[in-house]
Amino acid sequence: MSEMSQGHVDCRVEQGIAWVGFNRPESRNAMTWSMYDSLERLCRELEADPKVVAVVFHGCGGKAFVAGTDIKQFADFEGGEAGVDYERRIDSVIAGLENLRKPTIALLEGFCVGGGAAIALACDFRYCTPSLKFGVPIAETLGNCLSITNVSRFMDLLGVARTKEVLMAAELIEATEALAAGLVSAVFEPGSIHQEVERRAQAFSRRAPLTVQATKEVINRVLAHRRASADASDDWIRACYGSRDFQAAVNKFVSKTLFEWTGK
Repeated sequence: MSEMSQGHVDCRVEQGIAWVGFNRPESRNAMTWSMYDSLERLCRELEADPKVVAVVFHGCGGKAFVAGTDIKQFADFEGGEAGVDYERRIDSVIAGLENLRKPTIALLEGFCVGGGAAIALACDFRYCTPSLKFGVPIAETLGNCLSITNVSRFMDLLGVARTKEVLMAAELIEATEALAAGLVSAVFEPGSIHQEVERRAQAFSRRAPLTVQATKEVINRVLAHRRASADASDDWIRACYGSRDFQAAVNKFVSKTLFEWTGK
């Protein structure tokens, strides 16, 4: 991909709030490898910055938070082991965000799918506009498989039934259902969501830092104890990413070729 199409993960710090923006609006902020690298680096830097009291993650352009990983990058995958390596890489990036010892907020506008949904689920709080479309429609698009750790995050927040709707039936959750399910804490209009999120982020400057950090860390320890080992889904990741169906689905996206699912 050209340098222009690689996109950026921007960061600015204002009054103790770090605003981290996924900046590739021409592609609904779909993530490139370099963007994942930048996100991982920024999480380390924000962790070490004593001036930062909270971190807000948002998409640029107002139409999407993150529309997954750019599918073109899968064109070079050869076999199921490449899928295992990819899911391990995503697990590492998302874990760095999830374990940030600062309150994290996902500001969701429009599409929040695939890798974007994983990023949002790893945040402590989520707020959205009425345009939210949340999910992982890979049963319709790529025919791949999430890591067991990311599946666990869906189950932790959505429960088993809704997780099956999202991953097996490829259903997208909209704002009203997201609020009812507890996936988001509030729904705001586009013109006010940034101010509302900023107000909530600023409030952490008046909270006891050790209590906030301890609570987040203890909750994360409970979640980690409940989750299966990272390699518990490797057999299915290899099977899906190494399948002819996955290769055909990627080719359809890149070359606009037709195909039908075969289950092989």
